[in-house]
Amino acid sequence: MNIIQFEDQQQQRHVGVVKQNEIHCVNQVKTIRELALLAIRNQTTLEEQVERLGLSQSDENYENLLKNKQVLAPLDHPDSAHCLVSGTGLTHLGSASTRDKMHQENLNNAASVTDTMRIFQWGLEGGKPEQGTTGVQPEWFYKGDGSIVVRPGEDFSLPNFAEDGGEEPEIVGLYVIGDDRKPYRIGFALGNEYSDHVMERRNYLYLAHSKLRSCSFGPELRTGELPTHLLGMSRIRRGDRVIWEKEFLSGEDNMCHSIANLEYHHFKYAQFLQPGDVHIHYFGTATLSFAEQIQAQVGDQFEIEMPEFGHPLKNSFSKAEPELAIGSVITL
Repeated sequence: MNIIQFEDQQQQRHVGVVKQNEIHCVNQVKTIRELALLAIRNQTTLEEQVERLGLSQSDENYENLLKNKQVLAPLDHPDSAHCLVSGTGLTHLGSASTRDKMHQENLNNAASVTDTMRIFQWGLEGGKPEQGTTGVQPEWFYKGDGSIVVRPGEDFSLPNFAEDGGEEPEIVGLYVIGDDRKPYRIGFALGNEYSDHVMERRNYLYLAHSKLRSCSFGPELRTGELPTHLLGMSRIRRGDRVIWEKEFLSGEDNMCHSIANLEYHHFKYAQFLQPGDVHIHYFGTATLSFAEQIQAQVGDQFEIEMPEFGHPLKNSFSKAEPELAIGSVITL
C-alpha cells in the first residue's frame, strides 16, 4: 500500500491511499503519525488500521497536488524538534569505491581511504548477522530535526557557507516510537539525502558538517517489508536537458548490512526512544553524480524514481539568505 499526506485548497491536512493515481482519503485521521499511533495502540498493522477507518473518494487530483506542492513529506511531527533525521553510510556494495572517487583529489590522505575501506570491510564481514545476533555497527550521522525536511517539489536551500549541494538517492526508513518506548517501522520512502560533497572531500572528518543540510523524502510511503532488490534512476535536469542520469541499486541483495542491523544500531540508544517521536533514517547509497565530476548548479532539478514507490521525488535547490554573521552570538 502506498500512502501520502497532503493539504487541500483550504490547507486542511489529509491522509490518502494512492490507487492507480487516484487518492482515497483515510477517514478520521489528518496525519500519518496519527494513523501510526492508532495502529500501534490497537496492535495492528498500518494497512489493517486503514481498513478499520475506511476510505472516502477524494476530489483532489494527485498530479495537481504534486504540481502545486501540496503533497507533504509522508511522515512528520507537529513539533519539528521531536523528529530526528539521521543516516548510515558505507552500507551498499560499491559505496566504498564511490567514497574513494569523491576523495580522489585527496588520496594522499591515507587515513581517509584506510578508514573508509576498514568500515566497509567490517560491514561485508559482519553487517548481516544471523537472526537474534548483533552485527557490526555502521557509519552513522545526524542530519537535523524535522525543520530541515522540505516537501516533495520544494527547493533545497544552499547556505551561504556551503561549497556544494549534491544529491544522494536513497531508501528511507520511517519510524514512530510507541507509548511502550519501542520503535515501530511504518514503511519506507524514496529519499534525497542532499549533502555538501566538496566539503566532505576536503577531509573525511568533515563528513559530519557536510550532512547538516536540508533533505527530502516521499512523496509516497510504501508499507510492508522492503523488497530485497530495488532498481531506481537518479537524474539531474538543467532547464530542459538531462545533464546526468544513472541507475542506482538498493535492497538487502545490494547491501552489506541488513535493514535489521542498521535499525538495531540506531535504536539501541535510549535517547532515541521517546514516546511519540518520529525518526527519518537514510540507509545510504553507492551512486552519486559528484563522484563522476558532476557539480549541480542553483536551479538544477534532482529527480529520483523507483517503480515500487510510485511518483518520483523531485527537488531543485536555491540560494538561502545568510542567517548568522561571525561575532553575532550574544553574551548574556
